[in-house]
Amino acid sequence: MVQQEIQPAPLTVQAADGYALRGFVWQHRTADALRPVVIINPATSVRCRYYTRFAGFLHRHGFDVVAYDYRGIGESRPRSLKGFDADWLDWGRLDFEAMLRYAATTFPGQPIQVVAHSVGGVLIGLAASNALVSRVFSMGAQFAYWRDYARQRRPRMLVKWHVVMPALTRLCGYFPGKRLGWLEDTPRGVVRDWTARHPRFEDTYRRGARVLSDAERQDLAERFAAVPGPTLALSVADDEFGTIAAVRRLLRYYRNSPTTHVHIVPASLGLKEIGHFAFFHSRFEHSLWRIPLEWLRSGRLPAEAQRHVLAPMA
Repeated sequence: MVQQEIQPAPLTVQAADGYALRGFVWQHRTADALRPVVIINPATSVRCRYYTRFAGFLHRHGFDVVAYDYRGIGESRPRSLKGFDADWLDWGRLDFEAMLRYAATTFPGQPIQVVAHSVGGVLIGLAASNALVSRVFSMGAQFAYWRDYARQRRPRMLVKWHVVMPALTRLCGYFPGKRLGWLEDTPRGVVRDWTARHPRFEDTYRRGARVLSDAERQDLAERFAAVPGPTLALSVADDEFGTIAAVRRLLRYYRNSPTTHVHIVPASLGLKEIGHFAFFHSRFEHSLWRIPLEWLRSGRLPAEAQRHVLAPMA
């Protein structure tokens, strides 16, 4: 039964280091131990407000929902990003971890699920409490290893994201993405992580501003294996970031999460394009959104999505 839409309440959650994370929560008036609470992990430098219509959609269909911004972004941005040095480790180990703890405390006993867009799928693996996650839906989730970019667009992407972006970041002290119309303004530590050129995520931290020992990097990689819940990973053929290779590179880290990988060619659904960012646009409410809805409800795929399932990884 579809519920009446409500306006979300503003949310402030303190991370373990005291940083105030802000966002929104869609909460039903009565508690229900069987009702999942969904945490939405945004893409890099995409504001949580972009996901509010999708969050409202899930709420109308019976979920409690939390959408938030990582430190340095949107609702969680400080007055100035100059000198502000948050990175992906902070977003996962501190910010997503804080949201997991908030969900466990505010919705006691309810299953915790995650909708993860792009780097949001990486951050699940970094949180100490990620064993609380009972089910995951990810869209184009990967950690931006450049050799996995869509082959025909790779040269242009390398210039844009691995030359221009870090150069402007060094000049400004942060990436002024909003002025360029590319992304939200982005902390310099996130830019360093994004532009690292390592096929293994943990090797991002071999050198530079954030250096982890061999043992720490190994522990970082092993933490992904603590996620027990099943994952539905969606990729689309015109996503220049979330290619099949990129999505599978990340999925291999979640070795204890049973995985279903659905790959969609937009034309096969009568669509002109989807790309990396458009999936959460409300124009897909009556089509693509039915895939995560059914998955999060039951762990099953709607019939129209089953023919797009890829063979399991070797």
